[in-house]
Amino acid sequence: MTPAKLSEVVLAAARTVFAARDLDPSLLPQSISVERPRNPEHGDYASTIAMQVAKKAGLPPRELAQALVEALTARDGIRQVEIAGPGFLNIRLDAAATGVLARSIVESGAGYGTSDRLAKQKINLEFVSANPTGPVHIGGVRWAAVGDALSRLLRAAGAEVGTEYYFNDAGSQIDRFADSLLAAANGEPAPEDGYGGAYITEIAQTVIAQHPEAPRDREHFRRYGVELMFAEIKASLADFGVHFDTYFNEKDLHDRGALGHALDRLTAQGHTFEKDGAVWLRTTDHGDDKDRVLRKSDGDWTYFAADCAYYLDKRERGFDRVVIMLGADHHGYIGRMKAMSACFGDDPKVNLEILIGQLVNLVRDGAPVRMSKRAGTVVTLEDLVDAIGVDASRYALARYSSDSPIDIDVELWTSAKNENPIYYVQYVAARTAGVARNAADVGLTRGEAGGFRPELLAHEKEQELLKALAEFPAIVETAAELREPHRVARYLEEKVAPAYHRFYDQCRVLPLGDEAINDTHRARLWLNDATRTVISNGLSLLGVTAPERM
Repeated sequence: MTPAKLSEVVLAAARTVFAARDLDPSLLPQSISVERPRNPEHGDYASTIAMQVAKKAGLPPRELAQALVEALTARDGIRQVEIAGPGFLNIRLDAAATGVLARSIVESGAGYGTSDRLAKQKINLEFVSANPTGPVHIGGVRWAAVGDALSRLLRAAGAEVGTEYYFNDAGSQIDRFADSLLAAANGEPAPEDGYGGAYITEIAQTVIAQHPEAPRDREHFRRYGVELMFAEIKASLADFGVHFDTYFNEKDLHDRGALGHALDRLTAQGHTFEKDGAVWLRTTDHGDDKDRVLRKSDGDWTYFAADCAYYLDKRERGFDRVVIMLGADHHGYIGRMKAMSACFGDDPKVNLEILIGQLVNLVRDGAPVRMSKRAGTVVTLEDLVDAIGVDASRYALARYSSDSPIDIDVELWTSAKNENPIYYVQYVAARTAGVARNAADVGLTRGEAGGFRPELLAHEKEQELLKALAEFPAIVETAAELREPHRVARYLEEKVAPAYHRFYDQCRVLPLGDEAINDTHRARLWLNDATRTVISNGLSLLGVTAPERM
């Protein structure tokens, strides 16, 4: 029995009690949750429903709790219910009710952990969004890992998600990039404000080789250099397992008049004004520290005007929630973006989310890893992957809260020790697969689902593992709602992996020697395979593989 199913049972029992006592059923909530007690001796699960509704119903909490005890103990799968304190219900399940979860997980397969919790939400998720002036640096890699994991979580929770990469192939950054390519092509040092690194020379030489007859000027290197750089960015992200539904070019907003359209909308809402020949947006009306210029006195648009147009474009494409993931240096954007959303008539608390990621450092022996000569001054996606691999990189970046700076220690993340989080979790994936292979070798199969005897999974360590596996759907929902993929990683590390190791050590799955295969072996194989399902599903949400061998 999953926590979700038990919650339904408790609520149904409450409805039965209310009907028997002629109490108003509308006083009961539409849904409830049950929690795992901190002290396992208090039971398998706890509910506070008696204390939540007793006062509204005009009953002492313990009196209502006692009525719920009688209703619950009559339900299949519930072994005992006790009242604690002012009206807590401590619930113990029988072994069969808990054990049947193993079969349910295996039969659900990749679907175990998914839900329709966010089914009514259409979310646009923008992340990375680096301009094509160089390889993806380690800060952008963090958002690549976290953003991709978050998109997987949101979809698992039922949301419709569109992932998006926003870039600009014009502007001052691209001018400096083109000038740097041109200088490299002419054998000159990069401009003072330009870009360095071997990749500049590589791209410049490729442009020359592919277009030998073209003129060597800024526009030539801007056009072809940006194409090559962006193709490299896309390829490196794809190798990292990150793909976007949409690559959106800011230039498109200008070409189709989207900035003027946004200005018209904001003006119609009554939030623009003219001052010193410029057009401003009165963002201070919605909490910003100062008003913002949309169109300068010379007629040029500001970057903020493009931000407004892009936000409106997302909303007009049907996304009811816009989520933007930005680096630590963009914290000052939150106020103006929230105010802009309000100026369009939206609710910034509903329609716009801005997530800020903190810095990442790659270290070895406690010291920062030297930057690659190819990139010049930054640690890149390729540097990180070369140092610890794709799986470890994605897991390391996703297992911490995004608002915390992190140091990725090369020695730790490449070690074959339990102290290495990714090794510890993937080892369980490999061990469960190994048990399944060995079972097949000795003729042990799970057998028909109808012959599964869940009551045989009564050992303390079997029950402990089952309870850990039961938490997975709630972990996924919470991680999706709070935008915190690290909850999945920590759950796998702190709940599933240690519980499986303890089960493996004390509950033998395979028959020993000439021992005949029996129903206990089969039941434990169901539990072994259920564990692999949860480990595989959890790692998949993080974009990490679940190896069959290590």
